[in-house]
Amino acid sequence: MKAAIIVFSDPTHGGEEALGRLFNALAAAYDFKQRGTDVAIYFQGTGTRWAGVVGKPDHPVHALYNAVADTVAGVSCGCADVFGAREEAEKNGFDLITDNSVPGTSGLPSIAQLSEQGYTIFSF
Repeated sequence: MKAAIIVFSDPTHGGEEALGRLFNALAAAYDFKQRGTDVAIYFQGTGTRWAGVVGKPDHPVHALYNAVADTVAGVSCGCADVFGAREEAEKNGFDLITDNSVPGTSGLPSIAQLSEQGYTIFSF
């Protein structure tokens, strides 16, 4: 099995619900990783804004994020552009994913490609 975890929650407007979704996404990635499952985390939509947050040492998910940081595939480039997260993503060393050449964007992750590669898609 392979697992692709996509984080859509918005840290700037989602409050506890958004934090809970991120926490559970990272916890799922940790669980898969501990079991030796191929897992990849993607930040997409307003979830691209987490790129400027998860690396902060005082953030509640920082330790958990560090435990799965090696499984982060990256941030949706097109979404980061739209939601103002590209600069923070680049500054914090996130790869910008452009596999899906959606017209009018700089590209997004390809859910179809992940599915073709045998990934089960989980969204948070």
